[in-house]
Amino acid sequence: MSITARKERQKEELKGKILQAAKALFMEKGFEETSIRNIAEKIEYSPTTIYLYFKDKDDIFHALHTEGFVLLNQYFRPLAHVSDPFERLKAVMKAYINFAKENGEFYDLMFIINSPMKSVEKEAGEWEEGKRAFEFLIGTVGECIQRGYFHGMDAEVVAFTLWSMVHGICSLEIRNRCSVVSALNQEDLANKATGVIQEILERMHSKPQ
Repeated sequence: MSITARKERQKEELKGKILQAAKALFMEKGFEETSIRNIAEKIEYSPTTIYLYFKDKDDIFHALHTEGFVLLNQYFRPLAHVSDPFERLKAVMKAYINFAKENGEFYDLMFIINSPMKSVEKEAGEWEEGKRAFEFLIGTVGECIQRGYFHGMDAEVVAFTLWSMVHGICSLEIRNRCSVVSALNQEDLANKATGVIQEILERMHSKPQ
């Protein structure tokens, strides 16, 4: 291995080490208590070293946010083979909820905390990671429209509306805002609520167009 290749590998290894430390601190302490300084302390480097790899804290959390979307898309990938688009749509909503419940901290970072989006705004870039997941949803809704669902509606608007509804369910559950619901219904509440959305969509389709 050449000296240049070795240095590049060492650079990537240190960058990965920084992200692992940031992720561990974020999971343990939350966003506000995770700083460049305590990330540096965890990996036993100076804060200056971290700035060689990341512009600021927002840049670090954008990298973690990207990792979260890679994971989310892994939840979606097997569903591409579901031939019936409406069944796929229902499966996507369930997979989204499962992801949120199983990866609450990541979900918080990806869809609630503003820091990663600040990094996108600073670079005047697009939200590529979110766009990829959203386009899968739009494509599924588009196929549903071709089958007669959501008659006369715009696929992008329908997709955004469904995402908003399921996101609301996930956010309320992750942020512990469901105590107003009776104890009887709190068990598996997110999936119950999504089932209501699915039932409404099915009834809409069954009505004469």
